[in-house]
Amino acid sequence: MFLMLAIVFELSGTISMKISQGFTQLWPSVLMFLFYGASFTSLNFALTSIKVGVAYAIWSGAGIILISFIGALFFEEKLTLSSLLWIAVILTGIIGLNISGKTH
Repeated sequence: MFLMLAIVFELSGTISMKISQGFTQLWPSVLMFLFYGASFTSLNFALTSIKVGVAYAIWSGAGIILISFIGALFFEEKLTLSSLLWIAVILTGIIGLNISGKTH
């Protein structure tokens, strides 16, 4: 649960960063710091029951995958076939780490 919250807050922070336009917009800039703070706090709580390597890989990998699609949907950023391939590699890595973490 905490890891999911950490991912949602990280995505919110990254979206706020994009909207802040290089700290030229006050509220998105403030929200960025709040969301990232909440993300790291949630990640910290997640680490009480998940190995740090697995948690961090899931947190960062899921963030990369989700923000790539959000960028394409809302910010008109292009996702090339090559990008989609590498996203699939990241997803495979997340799944592999998650599976291997449960067997040890």
